[in-house]
Amino acid sequence: MGTRMEVSQLESRMNMEDYRKLQSLFLDSSGAFHSLSRTQFISLAWSSVGHGSKEEYGLLFDSVVISQEHRGLLLDSDTVKEGGRVDWEGLCAFLLQVLTDRMKNTRTISVPRWKPPRTLTSPHQDPVQKVLYQQSSGQYLTVSKRGNVGLWHGEDVALLHTKRLQNSSMAPKDLWITDVVLLESIHKIAVSFTSKEVYFYDMLSKQNFSIEYKLKGLKFIPWCLDFWVDPSHPDQAVLTIGDIGGQVTALNFTSAQISLFERRKTDTDSAEVILWDEVVKGKHQFCYTVTHQAHAPAWVRKVHYLGSLDAFVSCTTSPQSSLVIGRREKESKNLRATPYPTKRGVWDIDCHCRLTLIATAGVDHLVLLWNPYVASQPVCVLRGHTSPVTAVRFMQTKEQLLSYSKDKVLCLWDVSSQLCIHRLAGIFPNTLRDTHTLLFLNEEHQRLFLSFNNVLMMLEASREEKTSSHEHPVTCVIYNSLFRQVISSDAASSVIFWLLDTGQKVKQLHRCHDDAEICTLALDGTQTRLFTAGSDGQVKVWDFNGRCLHRMSASLGRAVAISQVLLLKRSILVMGWERDLTVFHLHAFCQSLVEPSEWKGEVHHHGSVLCAAFQPPHTLVTGSYDGEIIVWNSSTEKALKRLRPHAEQGDYSKAQETAPFHVQAPAEMIPLHMHAPAETILPAASPEVVSQTASPKVASSAAARPGVSPAAEQEGNYCLMPNEGRKRELPNLLQASKPHLDHVTHLEMCMHGDRLLLISASSDCSVALSYLPGETVGLFGQVNEQSLQQY
Repeated sequence: MGTRMEVSQLESRMNMEDYRKLQSLFLDSSGAFHSLSRTQFISLAWSSVGHGSKEEYGLLFDSVVISQEHRGLLLDSDTVKEGGRVDWEGLCAFLLQVLTDRMKNTRTISVPRWKPPRTLTSPHQDPVQKVLYQQSSGQYLTVSKRGNVGLWHGEDVALLHTKRLQNSSMAPKDLWITDVVLLESIHKIAVSFTSKEVYFYDMLSKQNFSIEYKLKGLKFIPWCLDFWVDPSHPDQAVLTIGDIGGQVTALNFTSAQISLFERRKTDTDSAEVILWDEVVKGKHQFCYTVTHQAHAPAWVRKVHYLGSLDAFVSCTTSPQSSLVIGRREKESKNLRATPYPTKRGVWDIDCHCRLTLIATAGVDHLVLLWNPYVASQPVCVLRGHTSPVTAVRFMQTKEQLLSYSKDKVLCLWDVSSQLCIHRLAGIFPNTLRDTHTLLFLNEEHQRLFLSFNNVLMMLEASREEKTSSHEHPVTCVIYNSLFRQVISSDAASSVIFWLLDTGQKVKQLHRCHDDAEICTLALDGTQTRLFTAGSDGQVKVWDFNGRCLHRMSASLGRAVAISQVLLLKRSILVMGWERDLTVFHLHAFCQSLVEPSEWKGEVHHHGSVLCAAFQPPHTLVTGSYDGEIIVWNSSTEKALKRLRPHAEQGDYSKAQETAPFHVQAPAEMIPLHMHAPAETILPAASPEVVSQTASPKVASSAAARPGVSPAAEQEGNYCLMPNEGRKRELPNLLQASKPHLDHVTHLEMCMHGDRLLLISASSDCSVALSYLPGETVGLFGQVNEQSLQQY
């Protein structure tokens, strides 16, 4: 019986066309689906797909039958006695399960490596109500119950200075702040008080935290706040207020960048008093309110506004209304509230925007994950705490969740596997059981802040070392099929040789062109000589022992950007900075320093020649910066045909009538370097010439985009087929992947067995290997060696 691993190896070698062929096996002459016996499936699949052995297809069939038995999908009991039959639905279900299992098995779970906890020197004498991080200044803010504000340095988290928030309605000894929220986009903070007020403080004022608005006369004490701003329309913002009367109210601002409320005072230095009743009645043109009271009479503990769902999420410790999601109703000031009950209520909530999940911290010691569209039951229950859970925080960049309980235990959960992957206990200060504890996560700096009344503690994770192939941005990459090695160059003039099968470094050449950047690489026909072209205008020839054999003075001592080195039968062409070609004839390579010869074809391009393609015996095609393509006879160095840009298509049509045209492009892809709107030639592995017109955006998608997607955003592509004229139909997009963190600088393709591989270089200093189409195998130079045998 076949194992999942063996079947997975067969599946990994199959592409979309192979699956279409398999699908056709299950269709009868009328187009209806039918099932196949083991003998039929093996015979038809082996002959139709064209690769893989009969034994592998037998293993695949047996595995599908077993999976159908487990899922109760066999057609009837008689088919079991016959050895089973398989239909297309069963095959798809099994292959999907194999793929899912492989993704789970290969997925690495990263656990933060916390440094020893650090207790900060707190300026607060009373409980800390909020910790905030201001992106614009890079500083942390801590606000205590009595209105003391601490400003902390963003790097070393050292206390810079303290301020005190003013409130004229309350004596300092009676001041009680319930919550604080940062209005980052308009440089303000909103603070709620037990005096049934919300104050808005200006963080950029000369006095620092001067009061700009006083929102007075709320019906109940505001207990929690949340602020959201529309990233595409910064004027649209929402301040959500949860109060002790069980009411959730949203203040919707329509001109947040200009003014939150309508100002009626002429004195801009004094605070504007805003009456709550006037806001509710719509007397302020810049804002309006919507509300629900689904939690009444319980206190609202936390509120969140989800912009992607246009929904208001809130929680209480009441079982009947533990979690409530309020959604807007058309032309109504009331929110339609949907309760999500739990056994004993909820202390805290958090939302994961990408996964569309809501986490609740339960009084019943459970952490629940909810789908906002399913109110009947949670999608997941995370068990592990032995006391009430008081705080939950999602790690938005990962599928992970932090939870903290009253017995001072911090758990880290992997959402996908629903497992606790890390647990911290015994490191937190000894305090009373009813200590007010706050959790604040700064993912960008990998810091977790916890407050225990007035005590502040910080946990900081050691930064993960980024895997890099080079120490500097990678500029070019090529593949040597003779030695099965990948060769890459970087901006610091280094060249590194890698084993394709394992990603292991073989050797490295330093300072190949002194301090000049290596622009491009090339191999000779025997693949025993390496050509490196530097921004110093020189091309050097190396053997694979790292010895420089020749220096070619391409630019006669000038610093230029060489875009390509192309090897012909008896000459070498260098291009990228002039309108003509620089040629070196092979008979001149009897000396160490090689000078260029004269190109007999004269100057025909109107822009700098950027790239070229050669097809034996003597067809040469060049593309220039201004979009012009010229076909040459490489032996006589004479121009045969000119293909002008789109604006001059009339000349092209006329030329096509007078001059026969047939070009076969080489099977190897030629690198493109686009720096402005231009039209260049892109050879393909077929008897045709492919051209693309690219804007800077298009060029960045093809060769300078954080991700490999060469055909995703091309504009104006066309192919010239032999005797068929120009074709504008775009090829189908097979795959888009993102193996890099920064711009992709070069792409190379090669074969491994019967599968196509993509090698990509990036400004993030890495060289990646991926199947095309398929998954990313790994990065060259990574700690755990990659192996193509695993895929």
